Amino acid sequence: MAELHQLTATQLLDGYRVKSFSPNEVAIALVEHVGAWEPHINALYAYQADTFISAAEDSTQRWAKGQPSGALDGVPVTLKELIATKGMPVPGGTGLGEQPISSQDAPSATRLDEDNALLLGKTTCPDFGMLSSGLSSFHGLTRNPWDLACNTGGSSSGAGAAAAAGFGPLHVGTDIGGSIRLPAAWCGVVGFKPSLGRVPIDPYYVGRCAGPMTRSVEDAALMMSTLARTDRRDAMRLPPEDIDWQNLTLDIKGLRIGVMMEAGCGLPLDDEIRHHVEQAAKQLEAAGATLVPLAPVLTRDMLDGLDRFWQARQWNELLKLSPEERERVLPAILAWADGGARLSGVEVVQGFQQTMVMRRVTEAVFEQVDAVISPTTPNIAFPAEWPSPTNDPRQPFEHIVYNVPWNMGEQPAISLNAGFSSSDMPIGVQLVGPRFADHFVLQLARQLEKRLALPLRWPSLPRDGAGI
Repeated sequence: MAELHQLTATQLLDGYRVKSFSPNEVAIALVEHVGAWEPHINALYAYQADTFISAAEDSTQRWAKGQPSGALDGVPVTLKELIATKGMPVPGGTGLGEQPISSQDAPSATRLDEDNALLLGKTTCPDFGMLSSGLSSFHGLTRNPWDLACNTGGSSSGAGAAAAAGFGPLHVGTDIGGSIRLPAAWCGVVGFKPSLGRVPIDPYYVGRCAGPMTRSVEDAALMMSTLARTDRRDAMRLPPEDIDWQNLTLDIKGLRIGVMMEAGCGLPLDDEIRHHVEQAAKQLEAAGATLVPLAPVLTRDMLDGLDRFWQARQWNELLKLSPEERERVLPAILAWADGGARLSGVEVVQGFQQTMVMRRVTEAVFEQVDAVISPTTPNIAFPAEWPSPTNDPRQPFEHIVYNVPWNMGEQPAISLNAGFSSSDMPIGVQLVGPRFADHFVLQLARQLEKRLALPLRWPSLPRDGAGI
């Protein structure tokens, strides 16, 4: 029988409804579980067990009276530390510069509070959210629960680790170039990047999204019912739309699924990942879909142009710090971003223009196919202490090549676990749909998840002190 921390959000709500257990019992069990795991993986920031249990007691009283309030009443959740919560600073992975106390919750935090989800804590991220790594100058090192010697990826590093280790069923990450899907793949969980503006976010930016990180597609869909409610603080938000997010039925027969095995540039694809993604595609074909081989959408010029634009953007952020503070930023960030100081205005604009090129080529894909299946990452794992899979600050984005085009193109994309490598590390598969077809992508992911039918696996609790 599953332990309380292993239950999905849907299972928790069903249990509360029939009084099999209470939110208070779940919270107490979860605090004990976190106490055993957190010293090994360092996934949480601003974790307040007493506040969490107190909120669970209030929820328990509502359920006991048969008066739950909100669709997630009593369900534990975490928020990436970049998502502001009232009364707390936003360290940005560094804790440097001005750290004003947030005067209000950001949109995702507001929506979850409205539905009475129980905030367990915030989750870690690397410096400025600009590394796909669990390495942070402020939070320290976040490790992968499947192997403490391996990296979580990022920048939603703590969320990926927390979801994999069973720190409750629901987690919110952010994604501007793969920051939800990459840690989801490396940590063996589900990570959904919605269409730009589907989940309101503040601050908003080109390609920046917030979305669910969970252990099932069903839970991701459940979260979308809450997170996708509109909020005028996001000037790039989509118009409100009545979507039955939890209806995940879909007839795959007749769908044209593009198979994009090559990224076009970046790190070479690991053979084991290729095998698992090909097997996942065959599952869709067996359900009646037609597989269509696709050429990559990304080019070296696109990736390098975006790199230059992001260097300039990051250098602008570093200029807000004093020279002494800049010295405390991760060396990998400094070594990469200082190139932005030497770029001309024309070079920066030319770099930004590559985001428009990505928008054009990604949108054109869906003239041929209904959805795309691809690897989520080119590599299986990399050392926990590295800032990226290349460990080269001059080549920090060679691993985001399957992800970033869909941020710039604004299409919804989801990563789910396709299986495990010979070294017992998770392998992710990515599904992408046309802009605004978020519900369709979740439905397709649920059908693939059912057909893969992977047995439930959990990482093993390390021995005391192991890997630290």
